[in-house]
Amino acid sequence: MTNDKAKFREATALVFDRFGVDDAMLKKILQAAMSKGGDFADIYFEFSRSNNISIEDSLVSRASSNVTLGMGVRVLKGDQTGYSFTEELTPETMLRVANTAANIAIGSSKNISVGFEIQKNSDFYPIETRWEDAGIDQRISLIKKVDTMIYSLDSRVSKANVNISDDERYLLYANSEGIIAEDYQPMTRLGASVVAVQNGRRENNFHNYSLRSDIRFYTEEKLETLAKETVRRTTALFDAVNAPAGEMPVVLAAGSSGILLHEAIGHGMEADFNRKGISIYSDKIGKMIAEPFVTIVDNAMNKNIRGSINVDDEGVPGQRTVLVDNGKMVSYIHDRISAKHYGVKPTGNGRRESFRHKPLPRMRNTYMENGPHTPEEIIASVKKGIYADQFTNGEVNIGAGDFTFYVKSGYLIEDGKLTKPVKDVNIIGNGPDVLTKIVMVADDLKLSEGGWTCGKDGQGVPVSQGIPTCKISSVTVGGMNS
Repeated sequence: MTNDKAKFREATALVFDRFGVDDAMLKKILQAAMSKGGDFADIYFEFSRSNNISIEDSLVSRASSNVTLGMGVRVLKGDQTGYSFTEELTPETMLRVANTAANIAIGSSKNISVGFEIQKNSDFYPIETRWEDAGIDQRISLIKKVDTMIYSLDSRVSKANVNISDDERYLLYANSEGIIAEDYQPMTRLGASVVAVQNGRRENNFHNYSLRSDIRFYTEEKLETLAKETVRRTTALFDAVNAPAGEMPVVLAAGSSGILLHEAIGHGMEADFNRKGISIYSDKIGKMIAEPFVTIVDNAMNKNIRGSINVDDEGVPGQRTVLVDNGKMVSYIHDRISAKHYGVKPTGNGRRESFRHKPLPRMRNTYMENGPHTPEEIIASVKKGIYADQFTNGEVNIGAGDFTFYVKSGYLIEDGKLTKPVKDVNIIGNGPDVLTKIVMVADDLKLSEGGWTCGKDGQGVPVSQGIPTCKISSVTVGGMNS
């Protein structure tokens, strides 16, 4: 073995050993993939291991583990994509998969000579202990602590469910341009849900954490915060009133309210929707679409945050992408295909659920940056409105930008002050329209640490979002009174 080959083998040993391949095998697969005249080909290997444990009524009620291993080959020819995958990592099967993907291209054979370069990526989720080295007893101990804390906090709690899950993925990527990239992606989620009863009335709510971290993240302080916040959210609903209905100002709380930004605005900025002319933002690059103090980014580089990635699923390094710069739209969210179409560089947003799926332009951590106002002056500026604190689900029409979101909890704003809690609020509007109505943005940006998963074309990928406290001057609110 030459010195260069020895260095190559050492640098990639961790993931190569998991998949039983070497650089020579990768070259054979790529040559087969390009054999019918494709423009570009890539290979994606994935090994993942996950665990899930739940406690209900203070007893372990569910426990499961899962292991996934496979690879996929993609071939691009013009605007066409050929994709095939397998769970059987024998040389014969992998070559057959490559030949199947190659059928998208009908042309003269291309004899390619690939000289691989190992791509050095940043580490946005450093850890000390891999989840495969953490014991099941450690996981059970954590959720039992949270369960005990919850019941001790409030006698109205009648039922609690606590769940911990972890997932770790080993990825290996190679393409016909000679790039090899690898990554280890940890993920964990700890969540609790509570049912409380008061005078025969039942309420329920939840809280969770999810990050790219290890078991060290779950300090006593974090466990206590999870228990207290879950109980607080649930019992606060006993005092909640129905929200008024109609057009009014809405103040979005810092943090997870960024889900409105993600769904109502972010999806419309994904380049595949714009390339096909579906999105309402298709002709907005270079145009003002918000106030000058509004800047929106999609970022892979936030340390340990759920949507962060060292490298995307097309081998592009994780990076920070500015979508709206001081009110002006300056970029879409790109994968390799859309970047080539628009003549720009990929933004590191080519993501897929697993080796069974083709990559698509997907968000990572999408948030609005800090603005010039304070949370206090924003709330004080509202005579009558809603403070939206906890969002759950919603629906968005990508083409028109219309959305409906369900607010689990929040507060009335009356004469510039937060007064009564509210629940069961619907916020109805149009993404581009609402963006122009964001008239105040505070300086308290918070990224959500919740367990968000974004769905698109049948694929789910982990994401996060964030927002500073901000004011929408007018939007339709639909409560139980509407």
